[in-house]
Amino acid sequence: MTDGLALHDVGVRFGGLTALDDVSLRVSPGEVVGVIGPNGAGKTTLFNVVCGFVTPHRGTLTLDGRSLRPAPHRLNQLGIARTLQGTGLFAGLSVLENVMAGASHLSRTGLLPALLGLPRSDRDERRLRRHAMTVLAELDVAAYASAAPDTLPLAIRQRVGLARALAARPRLLLLDEPAGGLGGEDVAALADLVRALPHRAADPCAVLLVEHHMDLVMAVCDRIVVLDFGRVVATGTPEQVREDPAVLDAYLGAAVPQDAATVPQDAAHPGGTAS
Repeated sequence: MTDGLALHDVGVRFGGLTALDDVSLRVSPGEVVGVIGPNGAGKTTLFNVVCGFVTPHRGTLTLDGRSLRPAPHRLNQLGIARTLQGTGLFAGLSVLENVMAGASHLSRTGLLPALLGLPRSDRDERRLRRHAMTVLAELDVAAYASAAPDTLPLAIRQRVGLARALAARPRLLLLDEPAGGLGGEDVAALADLVRALPHRAADPCAVLLVEHHMDLVMAVCDRIVVLDFGRVVATGTPEQVREDPAVLDAYLGAAVPQDAATVPQDAAHPGGTAS
């Protein structure tokens, strides 16, 4: 990925509501870029634009410098993978089969024939299983390969969801609230995983992270884009964003002195969710 993903002056309206207003951002190779903002700021809409669930009425997207019109069913072919809030794992499949599903576009025969053991699929099925087990081992959850996802703790399910996305060998990984519901120790462990993604020995990937957990964002991001009422109000390194009065104003809803210290986590999401 030479130029990465870029949004250029993207605007989205839902009826009379402006959800995104001239939003521009870039995710370059080797970067972890975070998108933060208070409830209703437009984070989920931005994520859905990149995934192809929402079509902007204005602006453009590019990938590697070429025009991009994303569609959910084509993301893997474009080298883009995403995780879902609440993990989004298939309850009827084992952990291993869930991760294999993430790599189904790499299969010559398709995932269903491989899972059913149909003729001519044995070699493909073994290759997919080896690949899925390698990714599970990388994330330290290979021991749960035969388990049903709904029997596992949330932190393990989150890792399985991440493994399923990484099994697609993406160049760009979209992480949607990966720390949701996790405790402090699990968030710290997740931070270690996310920081390492652009530097993996095999299949390194840039990361676009939409997250409300400020500890995670500040720990893993190279750059942060701050949204408020659909507009970009700040962008920069974690240190720059932390000290930006416009960011504190967006979170607290009032002017804040220049020397204010940090963005309070509780003030950022009084309702406990992000949008």
